[in-house]
Amino acid sequence: MVKSWRVVGAGVWAVAISVTAQWLAWQAGQDTVKTAGEQPGGGTAVAYGALGAVLAAMPSVLLAVRGRDAVARVWVWAAAGGLLLGTARFVPIPEHELYLSVLAVLAALGVLIARNRRPAEHRTVPAGIVAGVGLLLPWLWVGALGGPVETALAVIAAGAVGWLAAAVLAPAYPGNGLVLGVGLVLIAAGVGQPGSNLAVLALAPAGFAVARMRGRVAVGVLAGFGVLGPLAFVGPEEVTVMLTGRDVPIWTAIAGVGTAAIAVTAGVLFRFMIPGRGYAAALLLVGMVVYVGAGQPGFHGDRLFVILADQANLSDIDTSRIGPSGRDARASEVHDRLVRQAERTQAGLRHDLDRLGIDYTRYYLINALEVDAGPWLRPWLERRADVGRVLLSPHLRPLPLPVDTDGGPADPVPGDGWNITAIGADRVWSEMGVRGAGVVIGASDSGVDGTHPALSANFRGGGDSWLDPWNGTRAPVDHSGHGTHTLGSAVGGGIGVAPDAQWVGCVNMDRNLSSPARYLDCLQFMMAPFPVGGDPVADGRPGRGPQVLTNSWNCPAVEGCDLATFVPATAAFAVAGTFVVASAGNGGPGCATVDLPPGPYPDVVTVGATDHVGAVAAFSSRGPGAKPDLVAPGARIRSALPGGGYGEMSGTSMAAPQVAGVVALMWSAAPALIGDLPRTRALLNSTATPVTGPATDCGAAGAGLVNAPAAVRAALGLGPEVPPG
Repeated sequence: MVKSWRVVGAGVWAVAISVTAQWLAWQAGQDTVKTAGEQPGGGTAVAYGALGAVLAAMPSVLLAVRGRDAVARVWVWAAAGGLLLGTARFVPIPEHELYLSVLAVLAALGVLIARNRRPAEHRTVPAGIVAGVGLLLPWLWVGALGGPVETALAVIAAGAVGWLAAAVLAPAYPGNGLVLGVGLVLIAAGVGQPGSNLAVLALAPAGFAVARMRGRVAVGVLAGFGVLGPLAFVGPEEVTVMLTGRDVPIWTAIAGVGTAAIAVTAGVLFRFMIPGRGYAAALLLVGMVVYVGAGQPGFHGDRLFVILADQANLSDIDTSRIGPSGRDARASEVHDRLVRQAERTQAGLRHDLDRLGIDYTRYYLINALEVDAGPWLRPWLERRADVGRVLLSPHLRPLPLPVDTDGGPADPVPGDGWNITAIGADRVWSEMGVRGAGVVIGASDSGVDGTHPALSANFRGGGDSWLDPWNGTRAPVDHSGHGTHTLGSAVGGGIGVAPDAQWVGCVNMDRNLSSPARYLDCLQFMMAPFPVGGDPVADGRPGRGPQVLTNSWNCPAVEGCDLATFVPATAAFAVAGTFVVASAGNGGPGCATVDLPPGPYPDVVTVGATDHVGAVAAFSSRGPGAKPDLVAPGARIRSALPGGGYGEMSGTSMAAPQVAGVVALMWSAAPALIGDLPRTRALLNSTATPVTGPATDCGAAGAGLVNAPAAVRAALGLGPEVPPG
């Protein structure tokens, strides 16, 4: 059916434009995540998809109008089908079940529109099964299914897309691989959220196998299996957000390449033999063996984070008790009040979930439950009088191999520590003899390399100083490097602001992505640590909680949070007398970019970043309003990395732990100040060094650059330092 070089050129153009448009859509989403820390908007992906479909079809439209070419007409219909399917990307990325439902409806609508297009009658369904299962094999190895309902919807959506492909491509029989491959690409361009949709485009070589089957049902089976892999075996938020190391985006690319290679192989084999039922049954068995033996069997779906309407009132707790014993007493009272409130108000919901056989995890720092169910349960929960609101709680799906640990450079030298000098921490050590002893800092992050020479000596230990809710590790470990680096800037020997302070750690971001529940796991642990394997509710020890928390993370919508998610938690820490520091975010230089929890919260000291010359870093998020509260060095900060080495990182993540370290110095020098949050904040603000310059618009610098010597002198009740002469 390919009659001229014009048709060949139109096909090559269609494939090139389709792939380029989908790649640009994914890259646009990556830029949004990196610059603003926010979930990519669905409108961007739809716009790129629509533009790509229109541009891809233009040469075919011209050929169809001028020459009434049958091949061109098929491609125009296929591009229209891809354009229709692509509008499903308006659904927010975390709402994958809704996306799959919309995709299935749109595909069925496309079939109705194309229903009068005459199909070929010859059917070779076993051949379609063989080719389709072959395309699915890479996903059975590297992927992991979501929840049961999500998986069922993926199967339905894939079947509907296959049905549409069969209806649209049927007039191309008898055809060749180019004609049918281009048609498959144009339809597949509209399937899958950004990232996973790139793997769907690997269907292109399957056109050569389709050309041999010449059967509408068989083609639908093959196309359905081909799109099922990316739809069912990839969590869309995990591939839309570029994770670190050898993670889901890498494995998705590997599966896509494998799919293309198998499609080419099928096209070659089908030239000599069309497989029958025996081959189909054998390959189905092989697929089951691959999935069970080498894959990640079972369901790994997202959950729901249910925040109850009745949150504890802590306003009557006496916050005037300060000093080590006063702070511990306040923390114990807060903990006990929260636990009692949760036990009382969660009883009805827990009873109903138990009756339905639905698992859940209870929380008290926020009166909430994480429910092991997908969005299908959400309407019932939201109608309950005892439920305030329901959020998604994404869960990372397992990988075929562990993520590599990011190590530091071979050179073990810590570095020049320009940031330590910039805030004067070295002067506090040498002139006042204060290094943070007697204070414990809690770090919730990607983890900590507990064997690092800069951190191993001041790990508090004792069996209740480490929690890994993701992987259950029993000793501090870090596969990302982010957590080791940030904690090193707070307490690391030779690199940290308060090198004699002790630390406790928790993994709240495994593989650089998290959820409301995992963030809360770590916050609860910081309120009341408990032994390994213990119950956070029954075994929490508030007297062992760290006095200062450093948090170099935020929780965007793609992770399930809304702006108010952690308000009850940080409010409880404030009443308990725990000083909470958080990074402002890296959404600068625009205004109103301190917009992700917990950065905007009034009871959190939010920290922006400065560079080597003392100016606010361009990436540092800023107001308007009262945030950030302070700034600290955050550009090219050298600190610890897993494996015993050191390296540079930039971001407000690097700035926040230095302010936590300064608070540790203040409280170490003046223990009576421990728990006195208003006075500590006032001293930090009043002693900060003003930052001037054009980059201070929107309140970018807050009260100024944290000044460790001045803050410690103020904590000791000493007057400001008098300059020599």
